[in-house]
Amino acid sequence: MFKKCLIATLAFIALVTFATPSHSDETGYRYWGYFQAAPSQSLWTMAMTGPTTNVPDGSVEGWIHTFSSDSIDAMAPRLAPNFSTLCRTVRPVAGKKRVGLVVDFGTVAIKPLGESLPRRITTCVQIESKATGAEILASATKIRAGASGFICGINGFPAKECSAEIKTPRILMKKS
Repeated sequence: MFKKCLIATLAFIALVTFATPSHSDETGYRYWGYFQAAPSQSLWTMAMTGPTTNVPDGSVEGWIHTFSSDSIDAMAPRLAPNFSTLCRTVRPVAGKKRVGLVVDFGTVAIKPLGESLPRRITTCVQIESKATGAEILASATKIRAGASGFICGINGFPAKECSAEIKTPRILMKKS
């Protein structure tokens, strides 16, 4: 009797262990996340449109190589948007706008194998008043885009991939 109970218990544990999906088997995507801060704002907001819309003078644009999945939200750039600091040395010019730009290359936990993380870019872009987010980014960096226009690389990072599906990095998993 004891032997049958032990076998039934072990079978149940094996079933629960191997049949239940675990967080460690979850996959998600690493990609370039696009964030914005409207004039006078000090917090990032995930952009709800692509970088093809006009960006107001005094805004800050943020890009981060990030990861997200069903259970993990994309991380915002790790430097708070601060137009005054980013653009303090760039004087206004008639007919142009100034926009702060932060490009955060993400963390070691999600970088592609064999690649090094470039230094974060923080700058002020002075550009035509009707310039879009993509034009602002392109004026300060080199962009590699996919056929659909999706931003795949900034200044050569990552070197080849575009929105790669990867296993959720262990360090990003939420403790339950």
